Amino acid sequence: MPEADESSDRGDTADRSRDDTRGARRDDSNGNQNDDEHHDTDGSKGRSDPTDVKPRSKKPLIVLAVVIVLLAVAAFVWWFMTRNQESTDDAYTDGNAIMIAPKVAGYVVKLGVNDNVYVHKGDLLVEIDRREYQAQLDAARAQLGLATAQWQTAQVQLDIARVRYPAEYRQAQAQTASARAQLRQAQASYEREHGVDARATSQQNIDAADAKAASARASVKQADAQLATASLVQQQIRQAVAAVEERRQQVDQARAQVEQAELNLSWCDVRAPSDGWITRRNVQLGTYLQPGASLFSIVTPQVWITANYKESQLGEMRPGDKVTIDVDAYPKLTLHGHVDSIQQGSGSRFSAFPAENATGNFVKIVQRVPVKIVIDSGLPTDHPLPLGLSVEPTVYLK
Repeated sequence: MPEADESSDRGDTADRSRDDTRGARRDDSNGNQNDDEHHDTDGSKGRSDPTDVKPRSKKPLIVLAVVIVLLAVAAFVWWFMTRNQESTDDAYTDGNAIMIAPKVAGYVVKLGVNDNVYVHKGDLLVEIDRREYQAQLDAARAQLGLATAQWQTAQVQLDIARVRYPAEYRQAQAQTASARAQLRQAQASYEREHGVDARATSQQNIDAADAKAASARASVKQADAQLATASLVQQQIRQAVAAVEERRQQVDQARAQVEQAELNLSWCDVRAPSDGWITRRNVQLGTYLQPGASLFSIVTPQVWITANYKESQLGEMRPGDKVTIDVDAYPKLTLHGHVDSIQQGSGSRFSAFPAENATGNFVKIVQRVPVKIVIDSGLPTDHPLPLGLSVEPTVYLK
């Protein structure tokens, strides 16, 4: 039984110790409360014990630091991936748009196209009334025939002149010689009549000798004049040659008129100069056309990209650089191409009213330079790529 009593005594002692501890804590609490009330009564501010304030959590700072590090890493990765790329949204699809216009006037008697249809090179697009031009061709051919006949006649005249004029010259020489002989005979008769005794002849004989001598002198002068004219044989032959050349030139002129009439007749048929799509049709059946009036345009299948890059983006860009192209109209379509060429001048330099920078109030503006990009692959086969669509090309610099 002694061990049980000792255990009971130890338990009672422990219970009293716990009670004493609780009492001390209550006394301290009451004392602190009384002290606080005393301080409040004195007019001083109550301050809590620093040991009772909980420390701030560092978790938001850690999260913020992690976010900043991730953003920095993402920015570095983005810069590293795009450091050799240049892109712009100032870019459009471009191509050849051939304006079709007639070269002769007339009414449209046949219209072989409609809006936005595809045509092949050589297809008949528009036919103009050809009757007037057919009549002009017939008249030109008739004029050519007449000029050819006149040319042939001139050639015959040249052949005749080459024989005639030398013969006339020789004839004139003979006539001159005959006239001179007659003059000598008349002169001898004149001298004989005047040299004899007046009783041995008559006045009639003297008058006859005088008249014969005068007539002979006139015949000589006439023969000399004819000889002078006939002596121009080479000049007369050259005149005939010139006449032949003139007729030949007339033949060439008539032939040119025939060719022009044939062209006018052929231009009555307006044909497609290339494969492509008909756009902006402005002609109807029965319309009267004037030369040079726009009928429609043909957009050829060749398409490229004209990208207006900033001048600060051209430092390392060279022809041959690979390009990827995103088309706004077709978000799922990606084209591949390469830089073909860079225009030797900014867009403002070739505008209708270029900027005048030599002024006092100068403001520097970043210029844009057109870059031609040729599409290598990716064009859709089921539908064409219209001109003027907005695209965003990305050039991969070497």
